[in-house]
Amino acid sequence: MKMKPYEHPAALYPYRDWSLGEDAYEDEHNQRSESVFALGNGYIGMRGNFEEGYHGLAGTSVAGNYLNGFFDSEPIVYPEGAYGYPERNQAMLNVTDARIIELSIEGHAFHLNSGTVHRYGRWLDMRSGILHREVEWESPAGHRVLLQIRRMVSLKHKHLAATHYSVTALNFDGTLTFSSAMDGDIVRQEASGDPRLGSGSREPSLLLEGTGYDEAAGMLWMKQRTRHTQFALLTAMSHKLQAESGHEVSRHLTGPRISVCYTAEVLSGQSVSLSKYISYHTSKDYDEEELHSRSMAVLEMAADCGFDGLAAEQQAYLDVFWSHTDVEITGDPALQQGIRFNAFQLLQSVGRDGVTNIGAKGLTGEGYEGHYFWDTEMYMLPFFTYTQPEVSRALLEFRYATLGKARERAAVMSQTGALYPWRTIDGAENSAYFPAGTAQAHINADIAYGIKQYVQATGDVEFLAAKGAEVLFETSRFWADLGHYNPARGGAFCIDAVTGPDEYTAIVNNNAYTNLMVRDQLLYAFETADLLRREYPGDYERLERSIGLSTQEAEGWLEAAEKMYIPFDRALGIYAQDDTFLSKRKWDFERTPADKYPLLLNYHPLVIYRHQVLKQADLVMALFLLGDQFSLADKIRNYQYYEPLTTHDSSLSPCIHSIVSAEIGDLAGAYAYFDRTVRMDLDDINRNAKDGLHMAAMAGSWMSIVNGFGGMRQYDGVLCFHPALPEQWQSYRFKITSRGQLLDVYVDREAAVYTLLEGEGLTIRHLEQTLQLSPREPVTVSLARRLEAVIFDLDGVITDTAEYHYLAWLALADGLGVPFSREKNERLKGVSRMESLDIVLEDSGLSLPEAEKQRLAEQKNDHYREMIGRITPEDLLPGIPELLDSLRERGILLGLASASLNAPQILERLGAARWFQAIADPAGLRKGKPDPEIFLQAAELLGVTPGHCIGVEDAAAGIAAIKAAGMKAVGIGSAAQLGTADLLVPGPSGLSVEKLMELIQL
Repeated sequence: MKMKPYEHPAALYPYRDWSLGEDAYEDEHNQRSESVFALGNGYIGMRGNFEEGYHGLAGTSVAGNYLNGFFDSEPIVYPEGAYGYPERNQAMLNVTDARIIELSIEGHAFHLNSGTVHRYGRWLDMRSGILHREVEWESPAGHRVLLQIRRMVSLKHKHLAATHYSVTALNFDGTLTFSSAMDGDIVRQEASGDPRLGSGSREPSLLLEGTGYDEAAGMLWMKQRTRHTQFALLTAMSHKLQAESGHEVSRHLTGPRISVCYTAEVLSGQSVSLSKYISYHTSKDYDEEELHSRSMAVLEMAADCGFDGLAAEQQAYLDVFWSHTDVEITGDPALQQGIRFNAFQLLQSVGRDGVTNIGAKGLTGEGYEGHYFWDTEMYMLPFFTYTQPEVSRALLEFRYATLGKARERAAVMSQTGALYPWRTIDGAENSAYFPAGTAQAHINADIAYGIKQYVQATGDVEFLAAKGAEVLFETSRFWADLGHYNPARGGAFCIDAVTGPDEYTAIVNNNAYTNLMVRDQLLYAFETADLLRREYPGDYERLERSIGLSTQEAEGWLEAAEKMYIPFDRALGIYAQDDTFLSKRKWDFERTPADKYPLLLNYHPLVIYRHQVLKQADLVMALFLLGDQFSLADKIRNYQYYEPLTTHDSSLSPCIHSIVSAEIGDLAGAYAYFDRTVRMDLDDINRNAKDGLHMAAMAGSWMSIVNGFGGMRQYDGVLCFHPALPEQWQSYRFKITSRGQLLDVYVDREAAVYTLLEGEGLTIRHLEQTLQLSPREPVTVSLARRLEAVIFDLDGVITDTAEYHYLAWLALADGLGVPFSREKNERLKGVSRMESLDIVLEDSGLSLPEAEKQRLAEQKNDHYREMIGRITPEDLLPGIPELLDSLRERGILLGLASASLNAPQILERLGAARWFQAIADPAGLRKGKPDPEIFLQAAELLGVTPGHCIGVEDAAAGIAAIKAAGMKAVGIGSAAQLGTADLLVPGPSGLSVEKLMELIQL
């Protein structure tokens, strides 16, 4: 099957470890650069627009200034409405532009599309949090100046941004004029056919109420009010000009654009600089009568600090941030730059006050209208939980603060409890397309998962008791009411008419991801209720009174979890994405042109819904989030089925596939998906960075390193690691905060090194090994491949019962009048009994009921068992006793992975059982060879990681199974049949411990 075509585009920005820069200016790429050079502090967001404004090609700029959580709402117009549809749409506003500083030299206005640009550079320094621009420019009249501009949005002061603008005269004496303005006349973007961009609006959302100048504070201000929500906004600015020759000043305070104009004389070689301080305050956060005084206080503080003082504060803030968050990659400068850029932008966009959240585009653009999604809990929250846990608590407090509106939404949907909105700003549902909106009720379980992960990672049980439990209980109450015990499913608890993470499959029954996540939530809710009852009785009694919590209700959650229906296809051995997904036609990728992606912009939803095709990870995401509920064989099998059907039309998808690829041992695939994730915006992979950056993908790139290559999972509150190093890298390092302790993880070719940088002591797991970490005492664990176990097939490897199998099948075939040859018998090697019977019967024209087939298989087996009763130790193949003795003497464990149900009996007859510590049970397998499950089961029984095992087989299906399990494969036989084996020998006598030890190192 041909997948969606993908080729990583060429780099757009030079690779630099700690900065992002451009050395030339082009109109064509301006809007994209406005996004990537955006600044923010979680409340204020400023796109990377030029102070002098934009004078380039029309349609290649969006001047953007945003306040997290500040919005207006408008009625949603439905040509055909229905009960329960959201009535109003909220949109984050593009607010007053106060960055404006227009410069003229001897009457000639500076901008990049006039005069001559002799030198241009812009760079975002991620260590200092400052955006720099240096331009050497010559006016049409020949006046040459050097501009050095620094801009920041203060990470320490929520309401403050600042610019320092320095001009040096290079070849003239003359007059410089600075016009510093704020413009409240903001034109909203027009509606677009792309549903990711939002609905747009034709009328202004901010209405001017007044402007003024406070002389005592030197503050210009503008007051506006939102048209529908009636929030007040006060934007203010103050200035300090430094000029050797003095200056003149004038102010213009009428209309929606107000300004102050400074005129200064300058001599050649002299510099004049203007420091500008900007504040934003709204009545959404404070009483309206306080806005003026609060603005004045912020600007006075800024003036006292000066720009350099504020920059020093910014540096100190980021020093702490990077000490807990930085990821180092040695040997890959592109991805090193990408991972730091992503972490920096996440910090700039996340709300940290408990009443705001983090939008899909952060504060970098107007895509998705500033709405908050499930992205927060599933992507951004893990990043902050393990690096800045206080930010994660604030994000979860937002969900607690909006619980009332979630209750209201559940009531509208005729359910009890609480249903959180798919997309929102203030807690109300804003998704007008319910199949990919309200139907994605899994957001309830996602939030519950985020609470559970946060509490286990931090130990903050007080948050759980005071706030988190109520969210958990109300959303669990919703699930208990929504689901039902279905007699058609044997009384299993089923959840109908929902949409999972994959928005290309909508309104289905029993979405596996949803049901799995809800099961996990309901179990956690039951455990939490029990915890509160025992250890936090005051909080338990409060919830009994306020929401009517009862022991009986919690026990109902447990029952629903235990009886949860999880769709599974036994023939394929995989979890079905939902009740009907596997019955649909597969999407024809072969005939889908590259320009038809993303599918949502080129095909009607119903066309997409009728096919097996995914927008993003669905069941595969559950494999990651609930990893301890799946065997490695399950993960491999399900990934291999769903990955080729996934378009990755969602930016949220590649990182999850990178993580699961790494877990199943496909490091090349993991790296390819990581490469696609980490530079999604820097290389504009989806060609829409101009509309804002992809916050979830940015957080996902961190997850790809930590959870993917680092193999980090948190099970029962314990950090577990299974690190691997991509061949493109020399090493990597990341830091994790766990329960107030700071852990450094370093991985290179030879070893993983765990160092507790802060804290008193921490217990972690590396693979199956428990490590006790003490402060500042590195613990090194070798990553070198070492031979710990050898797992053998039986027939053709330990002994040769193939002739007995052949004779037994031949007798059965003769009895049925079906032709059977030795050539067909070769296809039965390594295949289960029932699958072998199907091969024997193919082309026979016989259509037998299942019961009859079972009888025939047993008949063949009885005949076979009769013949193997003649086996003795003399039937061990040459060289096997010596090999097994040598392996045991070296302390190497031995396992058996035979598809034969008679293997234990045969080992006993051979006198070989004494050599083997584990025998895989083929009866318990979901799939036989070439599926890797039997070899993985043997490795698990031995307690050995697959990477430290070698498998030995004589059949092509067996070799494929070994390699799929992530083991080295030894083939016994000919190259024609076993050419993919890592080592090929004609017979077991050609094997030795030395050869196997050498193979494991390759």
